[in-house]
Order: sequence, then structure tokens, then C-alpha cells
Amino acid sequence: MNAIEFNHVNKSFGSFAIEDLNLTVPTGTICGLVGENGAGKSTSIKLLLNALRPDSGTIQVLGMDTCDPAYVAVKNDIGVVLDDAWLPETITAKQVGSIMADTYINWDSALYESYLTRFSLPRDKKFKDFSRGMRMKLSIAVALSHDPKLLVLDEATAGLDPIVRDEVVELFNEFTREETHSILISSHILSDLEKLCDYIAFIHEGRLLFCEEKDRLLEEYAIFVGTTEQADSLLPEAIVHREGNGLGGVRAMVRRSQVPATLTLEKPTMEDIILNLVKGAKRS
Repeated sequence: MNAIEFNHVNKSFGSFAIEDLNLTVPTGTICGLVGENGAGKSTSIKLLLNALRPDSGTIQVLGMDTCDPAYVAVKNDIGVVLDDAWLPETITAKQVGSIMADTYINWDSALYESYLTRFSLPRDKKFKDFSRGMRMKLSIAVALSHDPKLLVLDEATAGLDPIVRDEVVELFNEFTREETHSILISSHILSDLEKLCDYIAFIHEGRLLFCEEKDRLLEEYAIFVGTTEQADSLLPEAIVHREGNGLGGVRAMVRRSQVPATLTLEKPTMEDIILNLVKGAKRS
């Protein structure tokens, strides 16, 4: 059973639309959802959580169709962190724990308390006085404290300082060491996705351009830095995107298999790959 399956999903909002979205996240893996602002990442997550209904196509989560009335019960097995936590301004972290104990069947109060301690979150401070980083940490503590099988994370590391981000990334890695656990995460912090993900799914203007294993992407693409003459000698299909390097030469992302072995190539980061794919998609 796959953790998530989008099958030919369409959703239109007038000038913007999710078009023929087919995306599979195997159980036990972490999939990073990337794309520009407005590309369709948050819309896809809302469809997944049944906050929006597709115009056509089907979505299955943990083996259940999201349009099935029984999907409500499946939500007990889904931990969710959205790009901001919306709670009553006067509520405290201690009160959040009490509310969630009455909300989730498998709520673990002791585990929740341990996350509050681990994240240095005050129990009695009002939510309106929390920083963005504190709000994200509280959301993560809630998401992890009811024995979920799937985490759905929308910008879950945004607003966190680098030390806490690394700790949170490690928490997510620990979560998927259990073979029945899976994660779908969208993030603008591509270095986090490079550390964390097994798969990268790239959405551009409402269309899924690819979903590939991260390691395969890192092997497929490379960075070329050289002269204009060298770049001009390459096959057009070998170049994903090229631009001047500020030194009178060229810097380009290329498909490694289509570049002669005589040229020196550099290993790309995931940020190199995604940024160049976005620029290449805009050019075409």
C-alpha cells in the first residue's frame, strides 16, 4: 500500500488550476514537494487533507479515498503542520495538550510534554505571544504526539533557527525509521529537503513535472562552468538552463549523460537543480 496516491486529479480556480496530477508516495519514504509560490503545493496538500475536493480524479491516503465518509477516521493517523498555526490567541501549550487529548484517539500526553521540553516551549504562555518559530515547534509537537503513520508538512521548518531546523529534520528522519511511517513535506529550504527526502516532486504552474528519487536527480544533472565556446558546442537538449557567470563565461546546468567526458562538471546541490529547472521551464 502506498501512503499517498493522486490519480489524474484536477482542480480549477479560474485562472489557476491543478492539472492531471499523478503523484505516488510509497509507504516508508519521505517525499519533498517543491515549486515556486503559487505553483500548487499548498493546494495539493489541501486536496490531500480533504479541505478541498477535486473537480475530477481520485486521492487515496493510507489506502482510503479522501471523498469516502470513513476518511474522517483515517485523519487520526495523519499528523499535520501547515505554514502557520492558527489557534485562539489566549490558549496556552498546556491547554492545547488537553484539547488534543480529547481530539485524537492515540494522544500521548507524556510524549507531548517531552516535545515541549525538547523545544523549550513554555506551558503557560499565551499563543498570541509566541514567535513564528515557537508556533511551528508547537505544531510539530502536536503532529508527532498522536502516533501518526503519515506526516503532512507545509513549510514546517520555516521560521526556525538553523540549530532547531537540524534537530527537527533529525526528528523527521527518526519518524521514518519505522517502515510504516511516511512524510510529504513542502519547503522553500531546499537544503533541508536534500538532507531529508527520498523523492523530490516538482510542481510548476499546477502541473507535476516530475517525481524522482533524490539520488537519481543528483546523478542525472551536473553544473558546467566554462567558456561560451564550450557551452555552444553542447547539444541543445544537454542544457537545462545557462547564464553568464560574471567572468565572461557560462554557468549551466546540464544533463550529465549528454556532455562529453572531456569537460569538467561539478556536482549540483538540490537547490541548483530546482532553481535551474524553474528557470528552464520559464524559458520554454
